[in-house]
Amino acid sequence: MSTHPDVPKFMTMGPVLPVMVIPSLDQAVPLAEALIKGGIKVLEITLRTDCALASIEAIAKAFPEAVVGAGTVLSPDDAKAAADHGARFAVSPGLTEKLAGQAALPLLPGVATASEVMRALEWGFTHLKFFPAVPAGGVPALKGIGGPLAAAKFCPTGGIDAKNAADFLALPNVLCVGGSWVAPASAMNEGRWDEITRLAAEAVATFGKK
Repeated sequence: MSTHPDVPKFMTMGPVLPVMVIPSLDQAVPLAEALIKGGIKVLEITLRTDCALASIEAIAKAFPEAVVGAGTVLSPDDAKAAADHGARFAVSPGLTEKLAGQAALPLLPGVATASEVMRALEWGFTHLKFFPAVPAGGVPALKGIGGPLAAAKFCPTGGIDAKNAADFLALPNVLCVGGSWVAPASAMNEGRWDEITRLAAEAVATFGKK
């Protein structure tokens, strides 16, 4: 149980980790292509839809240069299924002992309080998802945690958009942010892939340098 060395690499490959909820398999490859064209290479596909695993597999095969991960991983079985479909990392909203012990994928586990960060650090996890970021206290909470728990590095997710991403990324303990604003459902459903590419490129250009 510990942070896999690949996780810090993935977290520093770009400022934004897109949280992708894909309702239809035919949207998977065009969505990934649009984000990659915009400069985002690390992609999180949440396991919230029936086609999530198939989407991971399709994207991983179509774009081997991308780093495709699975979000909303709740159990070792979820991680194993995602790995079998081509995922290279797993993101979870929380952290349990069973999930911490899974070996199928490098894990970015979720925390929301100082006690949860302390437990994650005890188990060897130094790179964490702060979730739900805004409801859990946002920038002030992460700033407060950063003093006594400086070993922890974060990808805050939940309530983050183009308006507040810079505030999170300015914190020394934040490596990237997770958000869905670069892949809005309306643009996906209407096939406006150029708009998603534009949003991705804007995010990379605006937030790419710390």
